[in-house]
Amino acid sequence: MIRLTTSDPAFERDFAALVNARRESDADVARDVRTILASVRDEGDAAVAAFTEKFDRHDLNATGWRIEKSEWIAAYEGLAPDLRAALDLAAARIATYHEKQKPTDSDATDDAGVRLGARWNAIQAAGIYIPGGRAAYPSSVLMNAIPARVAGVERLVMVTPTPNGEVNPLVLAAAHIAGVDEVWRIGGAQAIAALAYGTQRIPAVDVITGPGNAWVAEAKRQVYGMVGIDMVAGPSEIVVVADGRNDPTWIAADLLSQAEHDPTSQSILFTDDAAFGDAVAEAVDLQIGELSTADTARQSWDANGAIIVTASLAEAIPLVDRLAPEHLELACDDPQPLFDRVRHAGSVFLGRHTPEAIGDYVAGPNHVLPTGRRARFASGLSVLDFMKRTSFLQLDPASLAAIGPAAVALAETEGLPAHARSVALRL
Repeated sequence: MIRLTTSDPAFERDFAALVNARRESDADVARDVRTILASVRDEGDAAVAAFTEKFDRHDLNATGWRIEKSEWIAAYEGLAPDLRAALDLAAARIATYHEKQKPTDSDATDDAGVRLGARWNAIQAAGIYIPGGRAAYPSSVLMNAIPARVAGVERLVMVTPTPNGEVNPLVLAAAHIAGVDEVWRIGGAQAIAALAYGTQRIPAVDVITGPGNAWVAEAKRQVYGMVGIDMVAGPSEIVVVADGRNDPTWIAADLLSQAEHDPTSQSILFTDDAAFGDAVAEAVDLQIGELSTADTARQSWDANGAIIVTASLAEAIPLVDRLAPEHLELACDDPQPLFDRVRHAGSVFLGRHTPEAIGDYVAGPNHVLPTGRRARFASGLSVLDFMKRTSFLQLDPASLAAIGPAAVALAETEGLPAHARSVALRL
């Protein structure tokens, strides 16, 4: 774990190294994924079955390619009542939040008499990838499927790996709640290829979303353009800005909530109280030993964790913007002035009683967020990722006479005479 202080003469060098540290896939992953994608594109189901047997250790023709809806319903009805209620609450809150994201059409006539507008439509088919190996999360089903349903997607397809043929019943229950149409027992880069190119069994989709390992993320990157994607997601991140009035055990738990995801996850604390930073570090070490995910959390914290002491919490904000983190907690009495200065973060959690983990499940905003400093230019998953906008315009003789000559002049200047003629003939 790295310890930095802004007053240290070497701080800028060390902090720049932290900002630029690479925690994502390498060239070998890109090469392997390229091979898998090409195989599925050219061979279809046969390649998907072969890769599934190799990586997930089961024969799709024996275990079944598709998981039927009767199994989803049985999984949902078999949940303990409190767990079923928790998933239902999460689904309702996620749906309510995302309903407010739906865009409205526009249609107006301007001063020149030109009718201008835009119409929004949902994409026809979306594929959502849900991990099934190290991470099998029903919350990810809700976060990916519900915005698609709110958008009005006609066909919603879920793919999820089933190592040794075993499926997570919570994932199936969440698929039932979220209104998924199809669930396929496939994962990895081969599942992304099947969704993007289509196979004999699985028709292609228009957009692919959802988290996954380095191979899944790289596969999404490589098929972008053939289909739309939500983002190229990397290892999880959390940055906490906290003063010394916090309980160090709370902040330690917040940092570990991301460290336990993966050895490449990153957890960073900014504080204006060095003694508090030391107390948090001690609390992290104590709590790691109590976690069932201790090995993962320890690797993540030791390799990628950091505690940075600043002169004030305000001094931390420009540094946070350089990191552009996936998750940002502002743990202080009055977080709003700090929040007003934040430009780059996937999602921000305000105050001492808003742990990042609440956003992973039941708060409402989406937990599929940009990582790897991509919050500088990207946003979290939303209804808009499953919609597209079509602009339209309509002119009559008067409005064409008002603006057409300018179009002719510009077309002629650009050396495109057919453009100019198509307007001029109507004038």
